[in-house]
Amino acid sequence: MKNICFLLLLLLLIFTRTVAQTTKEELFDNKNKMAGVHFAYPSKDITAGTPIPKGYEPFYISHLGRHGSRYLISDSEYKDIINLLEDAKINNSLTDLGVDVLSRLQQVWKEVEFRGGDLSSLGVSEQRDIAERMYKSFPGIFTNDAKITACATTIVRCVLSMDAFCERLKEFNPTLVIDRNSGTKWQRYLNFHTKEAIAYRSASNTWKEEYRKFEKEHVKPDRLIKSLFSDSTYIVRKVNPEFVMWNLASIAGGMQNIETDISFYDLFMDEELFDLWQCKNYKLYVNDANCSLNGGIMMNNGKPLLRNILESAENIISTKSKGGDFRFAHDGNIIPLAMLLHLDGCYNSISDPSSFYKVWSDFRVSPMAANIQIIFFKKKGSDNIIVKFLHNEKEILIPPVKSDNLPYYNWTDLKAFYSKLLN
Repeated sequence: MKNICFLLLLLLLIFTRTVAQTTKEELFDNKNKMAGVHFAYPSKDITAGTPIPKGYEPFYISHLGRHGSRYLISDSEYKDIINLLEDAKINNSLTDLGVDVLSRLQQVWKEVEFRGGDLSSLGVSEQRDIAERMYKSFPGIFTNDAKITACATTIVRCVLSMDAFCERLKEFNPTLVIDRNSGTKWQRYLNFHTKEAIAYRSASNTWKEEYRKFEKEHVKPDRLIKSLFSDSTYIVRKVNPEFVMWNLASIAGGMQNIETDISFYDLFMDEELFDLWQCKNYKLYVNDANCSLNGGIMMNNGKPLLRNILESAENIISTKSKGGDFRFAHDGNIIPLAMLLHLDGCYNSISDPSSFYKVWSDFRVSPMAANIQIIFFKKKGSDNIIVKFLHNEKEILIPPVKSDNLPYYNWTDLKAFYSKLLN
């Protein structure tokens, strides 16, 4: 009876840890998720971890984090639509709603001008909070003798994310020495893309034509345009309906990452936002993840990073040290590493565009401040090392690797699995 109860409990744990399939209802309940990789870090979804096996203590953390919340990548994403609406207002071609939207955008512009691509104050807070939770969960790692390194891509928002994270750790233990770096040496593995991946994305005969048809079917701006512009002649002469819809949707989704408390979701029907998100998710899935259409070539983008993870871990283990290696990069780096590591729900491979979102969702894999943490544990008097994985601070499984102590895995089994992938 005890064995049966144990097996039932184990099955329940496995079931509850399986990544849920994305549904329209989930997205309608939280429209912010339809911002995709602009989804602000879901700290409210973090759950308590499984107790550490008896006798084991944490001694090392290997980490990859995406930069925190940011402004839209360019000022023009805000300003181009503002310019259009201002011109339409001068020409008496806006509806009352259009005038109201312009007023809202002008308020937003006061905060976002000259901030394109910058880390926002929320982005700083996200990194500080992740570091704080990590320190409080594993305080024994962050002692005075800990070996800690941090590195970031050369993009400023990544460097500032690294500093926010590291400074929070040092606020808990000011004696920590954290070797921080950013430059070409680290860029080579933090933000690596193969020539084959780059060629596939840019080629005209790989994915673009099928996507074009999918987008044409799903992007329907007429209702939105008529709600904003009152003059049909002005629309014909000066308005690109698809451009307006895409830009306003980007601004709407990006508002969750900045301070100005204004919403634009009222401009869209739920189905419109869902269709736009499907298009964005489609492009990322094909160009960065394990969509069967790309033949799995995007996994190679994560190999230099995985190699660095394995080598760094072995260095800590062989020198009998403790500490952490903290890396900061982008969504285009989190996504390939997550699938190469075979994190549950991050490496599914299908070819039907209408079902892409059901098996792979960008907001799950790489929201703002997304992170992958590998926590290492050892037992005194034993050479055995076990590890567990956290994805956005939630325990996650590696389905191809077997373990009788989930979510913990023997390091030797994982190392053998990943070494085989690299070779």
